Amino acid sequence: QLQLVESGGGLVHPGGSLRLSCAASGFTLDSYSILWVRQAPGKEREGVSCISSSGGSTNYADSVKGRFTISRDNDKNTVYLQINSLKPEDTAVYYCAAGTPDITTVQAMCSRTWERYDFWGQGTQVTVSS
Repeated sequence: QLQLVESGGGLVHPGGSLRLSCAASGFTLDSYSILWVRQAPGKEREGVSCISSSGGSTNYADSVKGRFTISRDNDKNTVYLQINSLKPEDTAVYYCAAGTPDITTVQAMCSRTWERYDFWGQGTQVTVSS
């Protein structure tokens, strides 16, 4: 069974950090683009960061640039999202999604368009509150 499992969410104070993990089972991630998507209550889904299968291309939403860093370890079949300088508006359920072959834009960057990704995890809650 193909599965993505997110972990690492939690409750943190503003300014804090978290590292989210997205682990695959039943398949290897090394041929998949991975996208982190978040959805806050009452808001639309937002593709916040993606990484290509090789790790050579990353792409960030303006709302998270400079604070979020996506990386992957294909040997561990896991993709990470390091989240620093957390703000209350970062509160959301964070999902990882996988797509193959590489999901790219016309500029050959990985794409943050979540509708193009095939496999999704169940999500991990991130809550930023004082």
